[in-house]
Amino acid sequence: MKVYLIGAGPGDPGLLTIKGRDVLSEADVIVYDYLANSDFLNYAKPGAEIIYVGKKGGDHTLSQEGINKLIVDKAKEGKVVARLKGGDPYMFGRGGEEAEELLDAGVSFEEIPGITSAIAGPAYAGIPLTHRDYASSVAFITGHENPDKPGSSHNWDALAKGTSTLVFFMGMKNLPHISAQLIKHGMDPNTPAALVHWGTTTKHRSMASTIEKLPVDGPAQGFTSPSLIVVGGVVNLRERLNWYEQLPLLGKSVVVTRAREQASGMAAQLRKLGANVIQFPTIKINPLAEYADVHAAIRNLADYEWLIFTSVNGVKHFWLQMAELGLDTRAIGKAKVAAIGPATADILREKGIEPDFIPEKYVAEGVVQGLLERGMNGSKVLLPRAKEAREVLPEELRKAGATVDILPVYETVPAGEARDTVIELLEKDELHCVTFGSSSTVDNFFALVSPEVVKKHKAGLKLASIGPITAKTLESYGFTPDIQPEDYTIPALVEELKKNL
Repeated sequence: MKVYLIGAGPGDPGLLTIKGRDVLSEADVIVYDYLANSDFLNYAKPGAEIIYVGKKGGDHTLSQEGINKLIVDKAKEGKVVARLKGGDPYMFGRGGEEAEELLDAGVSFEEIPGITSAIAGPAYAGIPLTHRDYASSVAFITGHENPDKPGSSHNWDALAKGTSTLVFFMGMKNLPHISAQLIKHGMDPNTPAALVHWGTTTKHRSMASTIEKLPVDGPAQGFTSPSLIVVGGVVNLRERLNWYEQLPLLGKSVVVTRAREQASGMAAQLRKLGANVIQFPTIKINPLAEYADVHAAIRNLADYEWLIFTSVNGVKHFWLQMAELGLDTRAIGKAKVAAIGPATADILREKGIEPDFIPEKYVAEGVVQGLLERGMNGSKVLLPRAKEAREVLPEELRKAGATVDILPVYETVPAGEARDTVIELLEKDELHCVTFGSSSTVDNFFALVSPEVVKKHKAGLKLASIGPITAKTLESYGFTPDIQPEDYTIPALVEELKKNL
């Protein structure tokens, strides 16, 4: 039994440490806080018990004592427990108290530091906490101290007159008191000061003022908790070094409707641009219940002149079944291989196959034209694909004289993850774009989210289609795509989102 106190960092999922990620992937139980990014839970192993114990304002899921008892009890069941805490457990995170409780209960523990928001938030806002021209020391201070108590645990005189950068945690409620105390004890009212709201997350924003004006300027610009207060000359560097807030999609909420197996690449590209990505897989990719027909086709690959792959999933599942038979890429033999789209071509290259044909336009009609130019009359074609798919490609090839065997290697089924999140964002008018990568994602999305709800909140929402076939499906629901790339690829779609959101 063991408990790991893991710092989840300030919110950007890329700032979780490698050690923290590795422990999360091995833990039997994950106990996590409100401030920890929920993306980290994707690292959990199958079957791991995931328990939320977050605290937001006065709403406590569990008291601190209850959390302590929970992690002790789970550890004493012989389980490896990952206690995931926002920021760093030992930086105003009560991690020390939890560690002491574990020791008193005879439970071994390890603390895995996290990047504290006090460092990362200002850094993303372009505020280095130390700089030779401004400050050579830093003070981290709780701003949560009750201003009405008789005495203060802070040495306001030292804080006000020192040359340090001051960083106050949880201080928005007491900002007028903090400002007044610093000025009262000798700080120049014109000392630069800043607020950093939800630092490093897609909600991140910052503003700069002076310590005297900050209590008025901050609320006037809509700053609320959670916001860090940064005081000192280093704030002057914000205007020059503020890199994160220059990202083109920062603060934009974008829904990715592709199946989770396909969505990670697009989601990663959008996150690099600052977007808040809501993965909303409207379909799941499932294996078939029976693969006898696939195995028979693989054993007879020598009969085919062409193999046509229309998706990454088709390649993956076809190769999985070859492996089941003890075969590898050599089984393709002399057959020529076509790939619809660069992602499909790339995964074929990973398998050791350089496609003989990649169409210029990544839709079935473009593939048909290109293959007809290569003389398909009399050719025998194998088409590994989804169980349910458009029939344009096989029908047109048959018209051209080819013999086409359709080979289902996987199936798609509806999925409904994140439906409530999407509807909530729509109703708050906080959703900026929904992306559609195929006609099936359109159909499945509107099966889960009523077109009437979307129409009601369409003013601030853009719908993005990967290509004309998907656009036609959108039109059948009463919508015209606001965004559509000239090349029907995910990178091209992302580039259009960058320009138009």
